[in-house]
Amino acid sequence: MDTFTGFPAAAFEFYAALEENNNREWWLAHKAQYDADVLAPLDSLRRGLEPRFGPGRIFRPNRDMRFAAAGGPYKTAQGMFLSHYEDVGYYLHLDADGLSVGGGYRSSAPAQLGRFRAAVDAPSSGAALVEIARQLEADGYALSPPDLKSAPRGFPKDHPRAELLRHKTLSASMALGRPGWLNDRRAEKQLSEHWEHLRPLVEWVIRHAAP
Repeated sequence: MDTFTGFPAAAFEFYAALEENNNREWWLAHKAQYDADVLAPLDSLRRGLEPRFGPGRIFRPNRDMRFAAAGGPYKTAQGMFLSHYEDVGYYLHLDADGLSVGGGYRSSAPAQLGRFRAAVDAPSSGAALVEIARQLEADGYALSPPDLKSAPRGFPKDHPRAELLRHKTLSASMALGRPGWLNDRRAEKQLSEHWEHLRPLVEWVIRHAAP
């Protein structure tokens, strides 16, 4: 597929069926549907959005069964990530319920966490992040939940930005469901606009706590 024309209803029906038939035999029998209704439109969307949001990658549909405590061998959702930086960028999630979008960073690197905390602690950059988070929440995006119960060691418990310091990673997301524009070419513009809303958060991380 060369031009993105939206996600067909069959893409979401595929994942609804997969939830009930998560096994290799069913997957192989329906792989052509996955390729045509999920992978092809997502790949076309990726190529259309890369000039604005960075190189993209579409995640593999297979689960790593070495770390899967339960469930079948296939993911019941398809994800895509666009970024110029490792672990910092823009995310799209497709499953039986529809689409979700997100942006921010997820990393386990101690040095990056140290830079993030230092930037949250600093008055200027910290205040900027507070305003970014406030605006995103006002616009209907949900911040990822904090990882710690209180401010980390080395910071006062009553720090003015203790809530942000409790995060080891930080992202914002919104569940879009299945809006009317989803199955036509308007979807690319709508998704671009959501990611532009998330750009201030992504760029704050790149500026202050890049990998």
